[in-house]
Amino acid sequence: MTRLPAQQVTVWLLGLMVLNVQLRSRMAERRMTKVELAHEVNLEIKVLTGRLGTVSERTVHNWLSGSTRWPPEKIRRALKAVFACTPEELGFVPTGRARTTPEEDVRRRDFIAAVGGTAATALTPTLASAAGSRIGISDVQNLQRRFAEVIASDHLHGGRISIESKAAALADEALELQKHGIATQRIRAQLYASAAAFMSSALWAAIDGRRFDAALEHHQKAASLAAMSGDSSIQFRIWSHAGSMYRHLGQVGDALAANDVARGLPVARRDPLFASLGHARHAAIHGLTGDSNAVRRSLGHAQDALDRADQASSRPVWITAFYDQSELDSLALAAHLAAGNWQDAEACAHRSTAQRRDTMRRSIAITTVRLARAQLGQGDLEPAVATAMSVPPEVSAHPRVRRMLAAFGTNLHERAPGSTSDLAWTAYAHDTWRTTT
Repeated sequence: MTRLPAQQVTVWLLGLMVLNVQLRSRMAERRMTKVELAHEVNLEIKVLTGRLGTVSERTVHNWLSGSTRWPPEKIRRALKAVFACTPEELGFVPTGRARTTPEEDVRRRDFIAAVGGTAATALTPTLASAAGSRIGISDVQNLQRRFAEVIASDHLHGGRISIESKAAALADEALELQKHGIATQRIRAQLYASAAAFMSSALWAAIDGRRFDAALEHHQKAASLAAMSGDSSIQFRIWSHAGSMYRHLGQVGDALAANDVARGLPVARRDPLFASLGHARHAAIHGLTGDSNAVRRSLGHAQDALDRADQASSRPVWITAFYDQSELDSLALAAHLAAGNWQDAEACAHRSTAQRRDTMRRSIAITTVRLARAQLGQGDLEPAVATAMSVPPEVSAHPRVRRMLAAFGTNLHERAPGSTSDLAWTAYAHDTWRTTT
């Protein structure tokens, strides 16, 4: 029997498999595993259909290997939402059977109508119809409306790569308007502010999803755009986010420095609501140092400023959408928890939960897990486990919430290894996370 040379065998095998290099590259850019991509796609399918998808790690493997050249339509739409690009740009190739007939086009339109057209309209172009078109306030207002949609999606879902991708793509659209349109200096400044706002949302989504390398890159671009805009309110958001990023990384000095930049901006000196948020986040950073006096001092300043803030004042949507007494109590909870002030932390958790808006499901879950840790710190094992188990399974799949619950489980095991509470939590976590990934 004649043996083929090794090079010919390799070429033959590659011809059979047709590896999906584009999808692999997109995943590598986001440092995304097969499991993470499957989870993101399943969540987007739930947005489309109301039911969680069934994509598995094996499914993603088939995409990457080329075994599946053209996934079903709802999966293609979910992939488009995750990566903010077409299936073809992800390396998928329509098969002969995938070429549509007029009847199939009708069914596709019916499908889009049934799910509300959410994914189809998520990235509607905002570019001027032709190069050299005049850009006006209506274009800026359109960008601002879409920014409000990104904020709403972040509060509902948070941390998802699809939110990060969409926000970054919208920033690019704003810059394309800047590049090709004719506009006054004031409009150009607002376009830079819009691009910076979108990048700040991409930055926060990366932080919330614990993709810190991507967050660092987004911060650099966002800070540059914000500086060109001259808008101190969006500069505040970006540097305040940077402080939170460094806090989550455990880099206390960098966190304090970044938050000091935010607190020193004109908007923080002019508007007590911004000042309050700056002080509250400073308290959370001080918690990492264990300095309870500094924590209480910063929280006192934050509360005083919040009490002075005029709630009727016109402010950017990103701060009015989330910062209130409940968020201040949530940041106080984080600060006291980090400092080991368990009773203070528990009290803050209850106050925050009682006032939290129902739409902020991720924030409620984070507060709930922190409450469980505060209870655990006081030795209340059974109440702590019951509190942790009260987090809805679909929300516990969020990267940040998942890591917090995992840390809770580790702390519980270290405190009471083999106890009834420890065994109950281990079994619950295994069963819950197995069905949500």
